[in-house]
Amino acid sequence: MPHLDVPGASLYYETDGHVSKPALLLIHAGIATLHMWDPQIAALATDHFVIRFDTRGFGQTSTDDVEFSNRADALALLDHLGVARATVIGCSRGGTIAIDLAVERPDRVAGLVVIGSGPSGFPDTELTEVEDTRFDEIDQAFEARDWHRLARLEAAIWDFGPLRREDDLDPEFVATAYALNRVNVIHAEENPVSLPLEPPAYDRVVDIDVPTLVAVGEHDMSEVLTAYEYLLSTVPDADGCVFRDTAHLPNVEQPAVVERVLLGWLADHNL
Repeated sequence: MPHLDVPGASLYYETDGHVSKPALLLIHAGIATLHMWDPQIAALATDHFVIRFDTRGFGQTSTDDVEFSNRADALALLDHLGVARATVIGCSRGGTIAIDLAVERPDRVAGLVVIGSGPSGFPDTELTEVEDTRFDEIDQAFEARDWHRLARLEAAIWDFGPLRREDDLDPEFVATAYALNRVNVIHAEENPVSLPLEPPAYDRVVDIDVPTLVAVGEHDMSEVLTAYEYLLSTVPDADGCVFRDTAHLPNVEQPAVVERVLLGWLADHNL
């Protein structure tokens, strides 16, 4: 199992495809690990060198309680693999990291895909009554240090969406959604400090000049839907896509649809 030692951490990563192909860097959501991308890897790796890693606090990556930069970790991995530029694909928190990377180091980013994400520094938006109630439950689990309950509640509200019932969804997707976040419980007591991008990306996305795809699941959280509209209207020449019948992890819930969209968009932009 490959790991890359960086200051204060050992990053777990995987690669697929040939190193001579155009590079893709996949960054997972905050309710998952790099394995959330498993359904798309075979197709993407046919014509790309696919790189993915567990960020600090997730999956098989280990970290000390130190200050760090997710952007620096990503760049260290690209450097380690000899990749000068990559199309960065991120979901949720991973998409925020991807946007930050595109803003901070445009020379290293050939294209940008964000799914269910907003830029760093995006203003807080008012939650719906249902969302507020659900987040109160999450806060209570955190205060009680009930990490397994916390992981389950987080997966439920994000992966299923605030208004959909678990019983109405595909049981296999439900099981996968819970499993993807459950493995992160082992990191609950870790306290690395992520250094934010300064100034944040919110007022800087207008400068992004690489091909960009902004996507969201139609049943995602209200704040995420708002961020989608902001990015689509602010990032120059961004393409938009709403994945129907999905919430925060469209590529897990509708893998074939997301695969088709990604492959088509990458081909259209020669990435």
